[in-house]
Amino acid sequence: MNHLKTFILLAVLTALFMGIGYMIGRVPGMLIALLVAGGMNVFSYWNADKIVLRMYRAQPVDENHPNAVVRNYVADVRQMAADAGMPQPQVAIIPNDQPNAFATGRNPENAAVCATTGLLDMLTREEVRGVMAHELAHVKNRDTLTMTVTATIAGAIAALANFALFFGGGDDRERPGGLVGTLALMILAPMAAGLVQMAISRAREYEADRVGAEIAGDPHALASALQKIETYARRIHNPTAERNPASGQLFIINPLAGKGADNLFSTHPATGNRVRALMELGTKMGMRPRAVAEPIPSRPSAAPTTTGVPTTPDRPRGPWG
Repeated sequence: MNHLKTFILLAVLTALFMGIGYMIGRVPGMLIALLVAGGMNVFSYWNADKIVLRMYRAQPVDENHPNAVVRNYVADVRQMAADAGMPQPQVAIIPNDQPNAFATGRNPENAAVCATTGLLDMLTREEVRGVMAHELAHVKNRDTLTMTVTATIAGAIAALANFALFFGGGDDRERPGGLVGTLALMILAPMAAGLVQMAISRAREYEADRVGAEIAGDPHALASALQKIETYARRIHNPTAERNPASGQLFIINPLAGKGADNLFSTHPATGNRVRALMELGTKMGMRPRAVAEPIPSRPSAAPTTTGVPTTPDRPRGPWG
């Protein structure tokens, strides 16, 4: 169902681009906008993983790491990737107290999955497995490619609006609505494209939850992890994400703020909706519901984590020293 929803939304986005593009710039304008947006996003597609890993100071780790928690994390990711028939991704950790995780990379052969030190400190091993299975599902589903295509079309629509703003978009008298119609398109078209783009992102999150739960074999662990992560994310700031809000959609839970329900302007589904879907999936898999552990009280961000990892946002540190 989520695949079908993504396909329909992509079709809507493409139709929006074709219709608005023809109204504003005719065929030449459409082609120019598509080429400009496509060029920018091809560059991002090939380089975004390196940029975001450097931005968050992600450090590659392996089974030889001196910390047992990290060794378990790496071993679990590698085992789940092998069980899912996937190429082995690069495994990294990010020195940040907020529990969160993301995946990046242009394809399964060039992918990386990252967990924050906060995630490894605050969640159980089963919950960490559930979270990382979700990230492996993003890689398996090639969601990076889907979102790149989406961003290309949305960017082309925005470019068309800019053409209309700076170059007048041709003879307004030939266009329905004239000047008023052109101004409305300039404002509303990018907004409409952005809303469809966010809807696609939410659909991909639901699908990654489903596939990730199957990879880990434990939907309840992922449901428990999502509830904990959202609670902590409200209390513990992620300075890098605050400075680069566009990167927030990469994470399993919005690192900037939580919301109580799905809405048109959110890139992530409401956590409660995700938890309910996972619990229903667990029931279908014959699993008995289990109580979700309550999050521990919030602690000062400067306090050492349970694994002894001090993190200072403004000074780079290697994880676990």
